[in-house]
Amino acid sequence: MTNTIGSRFAEAQQLRTHYLCAGEGEPLVLLHGWPEWSHAWRPVIGRLADRFALYAPDFRGFGETQKSSIDSTAGVTPEQLGADVLAFADALGLRRFGLVSHDLGSVVAQVVARRAPQRVRGLFFFNLNYPGIGARWISPDHIRETWYQCFHQLPWAAELVGFSRDTCKIYLGAMLNHWAHRKEVFNSDELDIWIDNLMRPGNLQGGFDWYRNVHDARMAAVRGEVGALPPIELPTRVLWGAHDPVLKAEWVDRLPEFFTRLECSLAQEAGHFVHLEAPDLAATEMERFFTAIP
Repeated sequence: MTNTIGSRFAEAQQLRTHYLCAGEGEPLVLLHGWPEWSHAWRPVIGRLADRFALYAPDFRGFGETQKSSIDSTAGVTPEQLGADVLAFADALGLRRFGLVSHDLGSVVAQVVARRAPQRVRGLFFFNLNYPGIGARWISPDHIRETWYQCFHQLPWAAELVGFSRDTCKIYLGAMLNHWAHRKEVFNSDELDIWIDNLMRPGNLQGGFDWYRNVHDARMAAVRGEVGALPPIELPTRVLWGAHDPVLKAEWVDRLPEFFTRLECSLAQEAGHFVHLEAPDLAATEMERFFTAIP
């Protein structure tokens, strides 16, 4: 690969997976959240391509990855997406790699780390969803921030949001600007790129299906019905946006219970999208962390 960001496809687990790639060196696989896709990693890819080989796949139902169907990716669990990531790494010949993730991608990264720890050099998380959040998802002072997780499960939600480009822009623009601390990140030109992606056939439904597919597991965690998980023992770095209204920075408090080799700090000038709002800091910390791992 070169330092120019390439757009390619890989056949992985009978799935035509789209990914962005650039660079040479130790491999890093970058897992996006919602409403993201591989495009969200462009700022850090551009800053790290002279040091690492970077691969950013689109999950099932997102971006340009082949859709299971135009209408639905129902039943695609974090475990399925974790298997997809490992199959993607196999297809590219990546025997061992660093794993970088954000938002829903962080759930998948934890699946991969538990299923195949020997494949993962280290874990780098931006604003992660982990079991220690528990019932705080629906606490009285936070439930107004999580309404969209129920809305996305309604059978007509994608049809409503995607009724026209204008309706999609109203919805997406409100979400991105509420979650970001640095509002200028999602200027008019950038917002148009995100709308173009979500208006691709199947992409709104594909992203919304995530919330349907993880709802039972999320509610089990809220009710405290999930058994204790052994902590992940891989080197772990967390860089959490201090101003994230939906994944709150104060939720770092229980991370040591779930990650034994943890380094954690806050990105003081960022909200939900640290890798987009503070890409220089994100890239610097990614390079420092992965370079230090034997």
